[in-house]
Amino acid sequence: MLQQFGFTQYESQVYQSLISEDQPLDATGIVKRSGVPRSKVYEVLHRLSEKGMILESTVEKKRLYTALPIEATIKKLKADFETNVQQLREAQIKKTVTDDRVWTLKDNQSIQSVLQGLIEKAEKSIIISGWADDLAGYLPLLEEKYKNGVSVKMHVIGELATKIPDVSTLIPDTQHGTLERSRILITDEEEMLFAGMEDTAWQAIRTKSRPLVKFFAEFFYHDVALTEITRKYKDTVMKDEAVRNVLLNLRY
Repeated sequence: MLQQFGFTQYESQVYQSLISEDQPLDATGIVKRSGVPRSKVYEVLHRLSEKGMILESTVEKKRLYTALPIEATIKKLKADFETNVQQLREAQIKKTVTDDRVWTLKDNQSIQSVLQGLIEKAEKSIIISGWADDLAGYLPLLEEKYKNGVSVKMHVIGELATKIPDVSTLIPDTQHGTLERSRILITDEEEMLFAGMEDTAWQAIRTKSRPLVKFFAEFFYHDVALTEITRKYKDTVMKDEAVRNVLLNLRY
């Protein structure tokens, strides 16, 4: 367990040997009970002392060691963890003048976390596209952003009840054979995330590249236009076999 908090195997073994004894041990006793080589034990004890994990005392010219009590150790590790988390939050990220790099990301949970973070940071505008059951998880945040004056435009595949007025809804036709799970998010007209399914696994790209941001914004409005055309003139276009086949093969 201690190794999960950044302690070495030897440090963990020494602490374990001390915490399991009801009396202090000298270096010889620690070597015997921990299995740590004598050549390493003093170095390990020094590191544990610096980390505040052991107490030291000299009795009759003999150096004795005992472990920090287990409850105190748990409180210390929790406090250290919270401090590290706070420092991570406060870390300043160096920004380049123009960052047009394209970052790839895998794992659905990670993609969802990044997408939510981008929505939370949006100050002026949000363009988002996806399936209704997927977007439902972000809806309270999106509605809060809209309430606070952020422009929110949505393209939704499937029914989604929302207070946001600028929503284009595509109800898939039974003949839609090529509709794929995907997400598009563009925030403040400067950063975008596109996620899609590949071999049943989610993959995404994220970038501030101006050409890509512009391309995916146009892709979004392309979807909205096709959705509205299909909805308004469905009876007409679906009777035309050539037009119908083109529409049903578009990704949206």
